[in-house]
Formats: sequence, structure tokens, C-alpha cells
Amino acid sequence: MNLKKIIREIHDFPIKGILFRDITTALKEPQAFKFAIDSMADLLADVQFDAILGPESRGFIFGTPLAYKMGKGFVPVRKAGKLPAETVSKQYALEYGTATIEIHRDAVEQGKRFVIVDDLLATGGTARAAIELIEEMGGAVVTSVFFIELAGLGGREMLAGQDVRSLLVYE
Repeated sequence: MNLKKIIREIHDFPIKGILFRDITTALKEPQAFKFAIDSMADLLADVQFDAILGPESRGFIFGTPLAYKMGKGFVPVRKAGKLPAETVSKQYALEYGTATIEIHRDAVEQGKRFVIVDDLLATGGTARAAIELIEEMGGAVVTSVFFIELAGLGGREMLAGQDVRSLLVYE
């Protein structure tokens, strides 16, 4: 299945000069969504890990069905102030300002191996912050898997030294 033909391109969104890849067209089609999850599972077939970690919110879309399919747990990474129990946080730089992500303090056990799953690898800031958070808590990120990678935005370089796998790559 050619997912690139299903993903809608929207010119000049959110600002003029940007070509936005709208994944909602693939998500609404049952066979396309199933193909995406199955293909992402194939990317992880050789990886030994304990749980999938998904950043809010689109990491939830791909991470939870992938965790279910692979018989693994799912750990949500949320924006600051959204988790109810004690959290650990990490601030990271955005193009204009900063953002903070949080994870429950008890979500990462010493030595546990995680896979980060998200919809998009662009600049890599969110994934880098998640990796640092997991490592600071005593876990390890063994692989990161993305539905789409925008190759020209430096995300892979931001994650240098990490195993990065992407289902679709746009140059």
C-alpha cells in the first residue's frame, strides 16, 4: 500500500511556504491505518524492549495500537500538568521558546528498555527530551520509530547515536 498517496498535502499551512502532511486521511481509512501499524511493528521485529513510550498526543495514536499488537505496555509522555501522579519533567527548546514534557515517576523502572513511537520526526526536540528523561530515570531507549520523517529538518542529527527508524521519509 502506498501511504504517501493517501496522506493529504496542504500547502501554506500553518504558515505560507510550509507543505503540511496531513495524516488524518490515512488514519480514517481502516486498511491504511492497519497497514501503518503492521508496518511499524515490522520495523520493530528485531528489537528487544519492555514498553512503548508515546509523546502526547499523536504518539498515542500510533503507540497504543502498536503496544497492543506487540504485547507490550504503553507509557504516555504528556505536556506539563496533565498527569495526576508524581512526575519527572524535561524542558526542551522549540523554534520559538520552550516546552516541557512529563512522565510519571513510577513509569520507568531501572534497566527497562523502551521504544519511542511518534507520528513525526521533524527537528527531533521532543524525542531527544524523551530519551534524556528515560535515561535520567534509569531506563534505556533502544529505538525510536516514526510514522513520518521530514529528512531536511535535522531530527535524525538531533538523535545522533540513537537507532531511528521511519516508515515514510519525505526529503
